[in-house]
Amino acid sequence: MKIDIDQKSGFCFGVVYAIQKAEDILKKDGKLYCLGDIVHNNVEVTRLEKMGLITINHEQLKELHDCKVLIRAHGEPPETYKIVLENNIELVDASCPVVLRLQNKIKDGSDEILEKEGQVVIYGKKGHAEVNGLVGQTAGRAIVVEDENDLDKIDFSKPINLFSQTTKSISGFQKIKSVIEENISNTEDFISNDTTCRQVASRGDDLPEFAKKHDIIIFVSGKKSSNGKMLHKVCKEVNKRSYFVSDVNDIKKDWFRPEDTIGICGATSTPMWLMDKIAKSIKEFN
Repeated sequence: MKIDIDQKSGFCFGVVYAIQKAEDILKKDGKLYCLGDIVHNNVEVTRLEKMGLITINHEQLKELHDCKVLIRAHGEPPETYKIVLENNIELVDASCPVVLRLQNKIKDGSDEILEKEGQVVIYGKKGHAEVNGLVGQTAGRAIVVEDENDLDKIDFSKPINLFSQTTKSISGFQKIKSVIEENISNTEDFISNDTTCRQVASRGDDLPEFAKKHDIIIFVSGKKSSNGKMLHKVCKEVNKRSYFVSDVNDIKKDWFRPEDTIGICGATSTPMWLMDKIAKSIKEFN
C-alpha cells in the first residue's frame, strides 16, 4: 500500500495569513474573537479554539466592546466596519488581498452600472461569507446566481456587470457568461469580469492528473468548505473511488485493498498537518 500526499493541496496564502495572525495574538494575549469560522475546517478551528480563539457571529459582534476581533480571509461588508468603530473594537483585519481587490472592483463597478440603471451579478454561493461581503459593496443590490437556474433573476434588457466569487470554478463562470451573452438584448451592455482566484483555480486544473494516478483518493476537507465540495467533485469525475473525509473518524477500512496506491489531497482550507494525520491513520490499517 503506497500513500502519496498532494503537495499542492493545503492552505492558500489568504488562509495562511489569517491563521498566522490569529496564532501570533493568541500566543501573546491568550484570547481573540473571530467573526465566523476562521477557516471552513472544523478540525483546524478546534485546534485554534484550544489556544483561546472565540468564534462569534454578527449578532454577538454588536454586543462586544473594547476588545480584539479578527476578520478572516473571506472579508466583510461595510456594515461590519461601522459596528467595529462604534464599539471601540480593535480590528485584526486578515481579509485576503485578492478578496479586498475584488470588493473594491465590485464597488466601483456597481457605481458605474447603476448610473446606467444596470445590474451587478455575482456568480457565487448565496449566504457564503465572501459573497455577503461582496454584496455589501453594492448596498445589497447585487444579484447572486449559483448556477444557470438562477439566471431568471436577471433583466436581460438592462446592462449587466458580471463578477465571480474568488473560489468558484472558471468553467462554471464561463457557462454563466455564455448564457448571459446569448440572452442579453445588447451585448455592448455586458461587462464580464473573471475574478476567480488563480491559486484556487489551478488546484482544479492539477487535481484530475493527481486523481488519475492513484487507485483511491482520500479528499480531506471541512464540510462547510465550498472550495472543498468543488474540488472533491473534480476528483470524483475522474476517479470514482474518491472519498470525502473531514477527519480520521470518517475513514472506513473496507475502502482499501492491499495493492492500492492512495492519493491524499484537500481544499484550500485543509491544513497539511491534517492530511499527514490521515496518512498515518491509513498506514495503521495495513
